[in-house]
Amino acid sequence: MRRAEIYYKDLLAGILVETDEGLYTFQYEKEYVAKHPDQFITFSMPVIEAKYGDNRLFPFFEGLIPEGWLLDIASKNWKINQNDRMGLLLACCQNCIGAVSVKPIHEKDE
Repeated sequence: MRRAEIYYKDLLAGILVETDEGLYTFQYEKEYVAKHPDQFITFSMPVIEAKYGDNRLFPFFEGLIPEGWLLDIASKNWKINQNDRMGLLLACCQNCIGAVSVKPIHEKDE
């Protein structure tokens, strides 16, 4: 299982999870839902308490991953298969352009 904290600006917005079975969930943090109900990370994922789930990485997060020559460089430098979308997201998207950033949660962080 791989997990990441998703930040909107400097606020912890929610947690993205890839299960060992390859399923994905995203859930906004309860405090974020209560204090920032109109600050969604993407139009396709409005701020709600329920988990979002899918069998592939959500399109919004997919869009944060570099493309083209930058993807080639990232994939080679970190030795990440270009089909490992969660791995690329965790490695490349900690300092994204825009309001959303991704911080990997490591086992020792918990």
